[in-house]
This record gives sequence, C-alpha cells and structure tokens, in this order.
Amino acid sequence: MSDDEDAPRTAKRTRIFYGSLEGQERQRMGREAGGGTKGGSAAIKAGIKAGNINISSGEFLEIEDRSASGPSGERQSDVLVEFERRRRARHLAISTDDSEVKGCLRRLGEPITLFGEGPADRRERLRAVLSVVGGDALSKSKKDAESSRPRPQDERQETWYHEGPASLKEARLWLAKFSLPRAVKRLDEARIQKEVSESARTIRQQELHKNLQNLNNFCSQIGDDRPISYCQFSPDSKMLATGSWSGLCKLWSVPDSQLVRTLRGHNTSVGAVVFRPGSTLSLEPSDVNLASCSTDGVVKLWNLQSDEPVADIEGHMSRVSRLAWHPSGRFLGTACYDNSWRLWDLELREEILHQEGHSKGVHDLHFHPDGSLALTGGLDAFGRLWDLRTGRCIMFLEGHLKEIYSVCFSPNGWHAATGSGDHTCKVWDLRTRKCIYTIAAHQNLLSSVRFQPTDGHFLLTGAYDNTAKAWSHPGWSPMKTLAGHEGKVMGVDISPDGGLIATCSYDRTFKLWLSE
Repeated sequence: MSDDEDAPRTAKRTRIFYGSLEGQERQRMGREAGGGTKGGSAAIKAGIKAGNINISSGEFLEIEDRSASGPSGERQSDVLVEFERRRRARHLAISTDDSEVKGCLRRLGEPITLFGEGPADRRERLRAVLSVVGGDALSKSKKDAESSRPRPQDERQETWYHEGPASLKEARLWLAKFSLPRAVKRLDEARIQKEVSESARTIRQQELHKNLQNLNNFCSQIGDDRPISYCQFSPDSKMLATGSWSGLCKLWSVPDSQLVRTLRGHNTSVGAVVFRPGSTLSLEPSDVNLASCSTDGVVKLWNLQSDEPVADIEGHMSRVSRLAWHPSGRFLGTACYDNSWRLWDLELREEILHQEGHSKGVHDLHFHPDGSLALTGGLDAFGRLWDLRTGRCIMFLEGHLKEIYSVCFSPNGWHAATGSGDHTCKVWDLRTRKCIYTIAAHQNLLSSVRFQPTDGHFLLTGAYDNTAKAWSHPGWSPMKTLAGHEGKVMGVDISPDGGLIATCSYDRTFKLWLSE
C-alpha cells in the first residue's frame, strides 16, 4: 500500500454563487441574440410574456416609514398600550361573587348587566374596565360615596354623660380628699430617695438582685382537691388566703403553712379572695376582713372569726373574675364579664358606680396606691386607666395582641404592668402615657403580674408554662425562674414585707419561696 493511499481523501466542495442572476441572464440573452439563435430568443420572450420569467425593468418600491410620527408608528404604540392593559388585567383580583361584581360596576358608572351576559362575562367586563381606569378607582368611588352620604344623628362621635346619684358625687369628693395627701406624701418620699447617692442605690440594687437569684422553694402544700386559682398574703405577712375551683377559701399560717380556717359559702369556682387594707393590723377580727368572688357572680364578705360569710353583695348578672379593695378600705371594686366594672361603698352598702367602657369582659382591676386611679384590663386586649375623682378614662393602654388577664400598679405611682394572653408583659409609664418596655416573659399566657409592694424594685410574673419569673427594675432583665409546679401557675403574690413569694397552681398546690 502506497503512501498516497494512506492519505485522507478531501471531499469535493460544491461552489455556491451568491447574488442575483439578473446580470448573467441579460448577458446570455445578448449572446443568443448576437449569435442568430432565433429559436432560443423566441422561447425566452414567450416565457417572459407568460410570466414565468421575471426580469426587473428598473422599477423600485419605497420602504415603509416606521417612525413614531407615521401611521405605522401609531399602530405600534396602540399595540403596546393594549399589551400593557392586558398585563394589568391579568394581575387584577376580581371577586367571584356576582352581587359584588354588580356593585362594583354600579360604582364605576357602568351597566350592571348586558343582554345575554352571564356572571363570568360580567366578571371579565369588570376586569377590562378596571384595567383601563385603574384598580384604585373602586376605593376612590367608595370614599366619595361615603363622604357625600349624610351621616345619621345616632352615628355622631361625641362624648356623652348621664347623671349619677348624689352618693357618687359625695364619694368622688371623698376620694379626692383621701388621695391628695397620699400623693403629696409619696412625692416627698420620692424626693428623699432622689437625694440618695448613686453608690448607695447601686449597692442596694446589687443586694436585691443577689436575694432574687438565691430564691428557693421553702414550702410546698396541697391546698385543695381542685386547682387553686388565687392566693394573697395578709397585710401583716403572717397569713395566706387561697381560693380554689371547689368553691372553698382557706386561710393558712405563714411560714409553716398550717390550715387556720376554711371559708365555706361559694358553690362555684372562686375567682379571687383578697384581704381588706388594715386587716390583721388595725381592724378587729369581727369586722369585714376579706372579700371573695366566684364565677356565678356572687361576692361575699368575711371576717376572721367565722367560717360563714357575714354579707353578700348582689347585683352581678355575669361572672365576677377579680375584685380589689380601695386603699381606704371603704370601697370595693369588682371586675365583671358583662363588659363593666363596679364600685361598691361598704359604708352606704350600695353600688355607687357601674362603669362601662370595654367591648368585652373585664378580667382584672387594681387601684392606685394613692387611691385616685383605677386600672382595668379586659378580654378585648385593651387596658383603661380611670380617674375616680372625675370618672373619666384618662389613658388607653393599647398594644397587646390578646386578652389582658392581670394588671398591677407599682408603688412608685407612675408605673403599671399588664399581663396578657400573647405571652408578654408590658410596662407602662403613666406620666408619658405610653408603653416603655415589652417583656417577652413566658411561653404561654400570663395569669398574674405583681410589683414588689415595698418599693417596686422587681416585678413578678406567673404563667401557664408552669413557671413564675422575677424581673429586675429598671432594665427588666430576668433574675430568677421559679420552677417546681407540675401544672400552670394561676396566681402569684409577694408578702408586704418583701420576704416571701407565694405561687398557686393548677396542680392543687401552693408554694412559698424564700431567699436563702
């Protein structure tokens, strides 16, 4: 085999001619005419005449003007506008309710129906109209219609008052005379505390934080056969009152947790049992020393000598969830699920105020240390601050996402705390009328919040995540988690002397916590 045979063979390339054949055809026709080939020339002429051969005769066509100013440019812009309209129409959300579609067409000034038009066609017609006039045309037409419509007399937004009894006027004057001296005294004490050096305040704060961090379970006692819903220390810090779902209220000695007395009278779950100011200190045992409420709307008054109630407060038609004594001990406030709270004068033995304002049930209330204000928290997720001397709502506490289950004033007089079902506790400044801090406190709803009763240097919260927590003030940082209950914590309290903390739970026990 030779080397030539081993070499790869190159493929034969086909030549491709570009361009028009008109010039070559003219040359060929000229040669044929000069060579005397009449037969070929006659055949070509016959083909041209028949239209099978097309040869240019020098004619030309003008290029179409595609500029925006020409007719073609206008057609192009119209096409682009149509494409944009269709794009907007695809993104419009049109209701599938035929009556709502008709209402929208009526507001836009279009006929609500056409001959032979069905709901689907009507919906597409509304889509086409909105793609031209814009999606906000409906809202504008609705606002114009509402503004032009005359408002009825009963829809006017105005504050209205109704005349109260003469006893209420006398009570308001009495409350003003009672609260003003207490406010002056509180401010004088605040000025004295302001004079304390910064180093002394820091040392005291450090000692308090150390005590909080050393809190431990001192005592645990089974309090009832049913969950314990509420607990509170007596003013002398030597007794603890508990209320349970069994309808029983019990008094326990502190700190040995021995049963002192069982108060029998309620037939349904007890919501709260509270000591009257001055009880175990200045009041006689035979006087009214306690008050309790239950879910059937019954409120009972108790002394320290008998197991039976000394009086009943009647008038509630719905559940009474919480009650609180006014610092004077003369008035008793009750929070009711009929969207109101009430103030009772025990000297006159009558209801002097039935205050509405919440859109849902009122779950908790608390009185200001001066006795001039009342704070209520409702199931509508709002809190309200009421001036007892004028009857006006002077602050609206807005910010919680769910129901407010507990409210409390600080002893300093200008801080208040609210615990809610949104798992947070909010601290409010009454001077600036706004929330100053939100504590993401627990992993479940907060059932109770309490400030330290002596100076308010820490805040205690209890929740349905089976724990209670202590928070420093200021700063609101967590200092101690009180864990030990097997069920949700339903109530917390701090002894008036600041030495003990009590928690009660769904697990039927109450626990005492002491700093070691």
